[in-house]
Amino acid sequence: MRRLLMLLAVALMATSATAQTRLNGAGATFPYPIYSKWFSDYNKLKPDVQINYQSIGSGGGIRQVTAGTVDFGATDGPMSDDQLRTAKSKIVHIPTVLGAVVPAYNLPEVQQELKFTPEALAGIFLGRIRTWNDKAIADANPGANLPGREIVVVHRSDGSGTTFVWTDYLSKVSNDWKAQVGKGTSVKWPIGLGAKGNEGVAGMIRQMPGAIGYIELIYAEQNKIKHGAVKNAAGEFVKASLQATTAAAASVKNMPADYRVSITNAPGKDAYPVSSFTWLLVPESGSDAAKRKALIEFLNWMVGDGQKTASQLNYAPLPNEVAQRVKQTITTLK
Repeated sequence: MRRLLMLLAVALMATSATAQTRLNGAGATFPYPIYSKWFSDYNKLKPDVQINYQSIGSGGGIRQVTAGTVDFGATDGPMSDDQLRTAKSKIVHIPTVLGAVVPAYNLPEVQQELKFTPEALAGIFLGRIRTWNDKAIADANPGANLPGREIVVVHRSDGSGTTFVWTDYLSKVSNDWKAQVGKGTSVKWPIGLGAKGNEGVAGMIRQMPGAIGYIELIYAEQNKIKHGAVKNAAGEFVKASLQATTAAAASVKNMPADYRVSITNAPGKDAYPVSSFTWLLVPESGSDAAKRKALIEFLNWMVGDGQKTASQLNYAPLPNEVAQRVKQTITTLK
């Protein structure tokens, strides 16, 4: 009996040890819906691996992976050279999917879908265009019954990769924006109300008639918030979609070795201009062998079978050639 009890105890300890492979990550809200699905699906496939993720914004993800307090971070704006230098260990950018940031608005008086020029978006977020019937908006939307309602600008209050994508785009299409505000995960906003996360911005837009803000496409779709088409570099008004995001990614002819690339304002008549890769931030090496093995196995699954579910949540899967390169990069992790 004593021997049997000892064997049972050993078996229970082994089971407990196996169940304790937990990976902790934090960062971007932009890809949170697909990450949440991936982590859940992977746990069903590998019950001994649990992945916990805090959707706290890209700035928080960068800070935590830099400090070494998480197993991986996540961001929609690649880390800068200075940020990479301050990290405790070498950080590798792993592209995961592509997404689109959309100008989402609450204008109950207008039934037709609005179109936005780069000039109008820059003017709105600079605080120069104050009402919805301004000529800069009206000229792009003939026939729309635009009200004289005041525009309420909503932006992120936290460090955000979605903000990086949006401000990176505005910096490319507006010299005034580039000179006065610039790009970054956090910027000094000329106007507007702040909200935390894509969730917070979406919620504020829904609650405030006259509001406009920038959110990731899935948050607009899930919350049934209208979002407009944006005039791209080829002069075409394009609404965010999987196809239009993929078209923007196709503009990258020479992907840099570290994957830090911007595809906002991409050329091509079918490209949606506010598109971006999003990345996991993974230390090149780690001291916990079990965690590293679990993380590497997850990354390989993510860039393979995981890509098949991306389109279900309005994300574009990685282009095949990028996915193949990422698989090679994963082999360098240790």
